[in-house]
Amino acid sequence: MLLRGAGAAIALPLLDAMTPALASPRRTRKAPIRLVFCYVPNGIIMSDWTPKGIGSAFEITRILKPLEAFRNELMVISGLADHNGNELGDGAGDHARAGASFLTGVHCKKTSGADILGGISADQIAARTFASQTRFASLELGCEDSRTVGNCDSGYSCAYTNSISWRSPTTPMPPEVNPRAVFERLFGTEDFRLDPATRARRANYRKSILDMVREDTQSLVGTLGQADRRKMDEYLTSVREIEVRIQSAERDNHVAAPGIEKPAGIPVAFAEYVTLMFDLQVAAFKTDSTRVSTMMIGREGSMRTYPEINIADSHHPLTHHRNNPQFIEKVAQINTLHTELFARYLGKLKATQDGEGNLLDNSLIVYGSGISDGNRHTHENLPLLVAGGGGGSVKPGRHIAYAQETPVANLYMTLLDRAGVRPESIGDSTGKLVQLGQM
Repeated sequence: MLLRGAGAAIALPLLDAMTPALASPRRTRKAPIRLVFCYVPNGIIMSDWTPKGIGSAFEITRILKPLEAFRNELMVISGLADHNGNELGDGAGDHARAGASFLTGVHCKKTSGADILGGISADQIAARTFASQTRFASLELGCEDSRTVGNCDSGYSCAYTNSISWRSPTTPMPPEVNPRAVFERLFGTEDFRLDPATRARRANYRKSILDMVREDTQSLVGTLGQADRRKMDEYLTSVREIEVRIQSAERDNHVAAPGIEKPAGIPVAFAEYVTLMFDLQVAAFKTDSTRVSTMMIGREGSMRTYPEINIADSHHPLTHHRNNPQFIEKVAQINTLHTELFARYLGKLKATQDGEGNLLDNSLIVYGSGISDGNRHTHENLPLLVAGGGGGSVKPGRHIAYAQETPVANLYMTLLDRAGVRPESIGDSTGKLVQLGQM
């Protein structure tokens, strides 16, 4: 159901009023499972990531420490490999292959031209199943812009480093990196057929989306019960807060570096940027606008610097630390900042009511990288965790170690199965993983 007005449309959260009047009061609508794949680039300092101990008694490590409050909602997974990230005779280009194969399980073709070739990613396999049930089949988000053409890694196309989501072997799904564009897509006030200059002029005169749908909102709220009114108030308040933060970012003329113009709508502060993109994803899930999303905290080979934690060096070169303890420490700090931001996201999901539970209860969220040791470009024993309860279909609160070289695609086969999606295979998968669920 949508609220409409003056070209705007706001999807609504699930309200009690949407439940059929003749339904049994003891029967509630089962919340759908949301699938999220969150990617961090350039590998992780594995000694500061991998927990000591197997099962529920695992010891939280330094990089995982920000996630300790969600210990009982996490499965840390060791032993899985992205075999197709390796060179397999193609020479250098591990970053491109890591990004392209992480969700596809397919070794991408080495080319910097238009003849790119990879595989269909796990998120898009799920998106096909859910497409008829939601406004958007999937939502691809990112926090680092990059071109999708040209050579970005030793003869590999930028499409490989910039996209983990692939609709077909030749069609990557580049992430949207501008929060304003995501907001407009979700709430429908922008006409992207217009040229950027015209859109910018219209933006100067555009009212708030909530003002646009005010009349429809007032009419609806007057028909709702007390509980639904509270839900609507909380939801519309969260939409307003996101909109205000985007508008603030658009007014902020500060630049990240001399001579570099900041794109409209993108906060300069990295933590604010990531948090805003995650909040937009939560809004999409809350309204059931989509059930599948990817989030790239950074693209593979990322050269981002992190002045907010006093790291002026670029991320990628630091990961080639050659066992320099100072470089290793800086990479560990970057890895920890990423898990801190991920923890904020999990907190927002957990605080968002969804059916009889919350969004975290009803989600399966993969967090990890297609590279483990960034110094050696290894694709074995990947840093991976799964957050959320999957509607009761998994048993979190554990560290699970699988046999080395087990395809990471087996994890996706298992998670998609829990969400009701049952493909015959994903890339180089060899079956489903045991131990994840209670059954």
